[in-house]
Amino acid sequence: MTLQVPSKTFTRAEVAKRKTEDSVWFIIDTVVYDVSEFLDAHPGGEAVLRQVAGTDATVAFYNLHRHEVLQKYSDLAIGTIEGEKQSILTPEVGGLSPVPYAEPLWLRPQFKSPYYKESHRRLQRAMREFTDKYITPVALDCERSGEYINQELIDRMAKAGVLHMRMGPGKHLHGVNLLDGAVDGREFDYFHDLVMSQEGVRPGCRGFQDGNMAGMVIGLTCVLNFCKDPAMKKRVCDEVFSGKKKICLAITEAFAGSDVAGLRTTAVKTPDGKHYIVNGTKKWITNGVFSDYFVTGVNTGKGLSVLLIPRGEGVETKPIKTSYSPTAGTTYITFDNVKVPVENLLGEEHKGIYVILSNFNHERWTMACGTIRYMRLVVEESLKWAHQRLVFKKRLIDQPVIRQKLAKMIALCESHQSWLETIT
Repeated sequence: MTLQVPSKTFTRAEVAKRKTEDSVWFIIDTVVYDVSEFLDAHPGGEAVLRQVAGTDATVAFYNLHRHEVLQKYSDLAIGTIEGEKQSILTPEVGGLSPVPYAEPLWLRPQFKSPYYKESHRRLQRAMREFTDKYITPVALDCERSGEYINQELIDRMAKAGVLHMRMGPGKHLHGVNLLDGAVDGREFDYFHDLVMSQEGVRPGCRGFQDGNMAGMVIGLTCVLNFCKDPAMKKRVCDEVFSGKKKICLAITEAFAGSDVAGLRTTAVKTPDGKHYIVNGTKKWITNGVFSDYFVTGVNTGKGLSVLLIPRGEGVETKPIKTSYSPTAGTTYITFDNVKVPVENLLGEEHKGIYVILSNFNHERWTMACGTIRYMRLVVEESLKWAHQRLVFKKRLIDQPVIRQKLAKMIALCESHQSWLETIT
């Protein structure tokens, strides 16, 4: 679709006159913009706008800007050039990108895949629209401000069944309305899961993506699969799926990460055998700042165990400054004589290694899904920029070395997507 602008029309001669001290107009793709009141607010300064006043600034604009800038400042548009039509398309909400290789091959009509059924395509369309409408605006705001995800978006995702679907296939999906019936929970498989994982990261905000309930994706699975108390399992899952409570996975320490056997946080049983007393620290814990539950790896003497620890007395969380974004809620956690009921043990005592390693399967797979989709976003942005940017009076795409680099990027992206679908 084209940009939605006022219906008023002007001639190019009329626009050419608007280059005075008090009036600055110009044209971008037949749309007329009045930036007279925007001069002081322009990040590049007033002089840049005055240089193109009264002219067709289409080439100058796209040599420096993304198309989305026009959408953001659409209120500056006052009409169009008489008898001319816009030639640059604006992506539709929920629509597919027209840029080559911007979408996986299974979404292109000229290709067929044995892995995807109509339900996968319905889910993709529904999740694409949901992401464009609700997730992307919040993601962009949070990535800029460093603020955590807001409760309004969490509630919206909970109501739409998005939180349920991000946990992958399982009984937790049965009977749940998933994006207004886009897919039945009983037929939800790992390719539906792949669709959810890849569509959800399309905003391209890496810090926010972790801040968007990533702790739930890698932490609640332990409760779903290893909690032996049915009442507790139902209560915790209901609280998290409703968005009322948050959960995170607390394994990594300053002393050990993937080397889970080296964890130093301890859990010692009380003399009556009814509680564990937990002491130690955890580091780099995603979502820990705002979590209510901590799925925690602890040393119980004869081996590793996993406990579900609710936020309470003795649990302290501090944000950690990271190189990507504070919106992820990355955390340093201290457990100081925290009393935890033995019923909160997930799996078997001293055999928590099985809980953690089994949890890694889905966790690492979702990371691959998201990372490969990010690769595709990079390909898309690079292709668009290579067609827009002029260097030495030529577009970047006209340079053989740039085309060679893009070809290599595309080959890597497509091969990774193919391998991901093969192992799924």
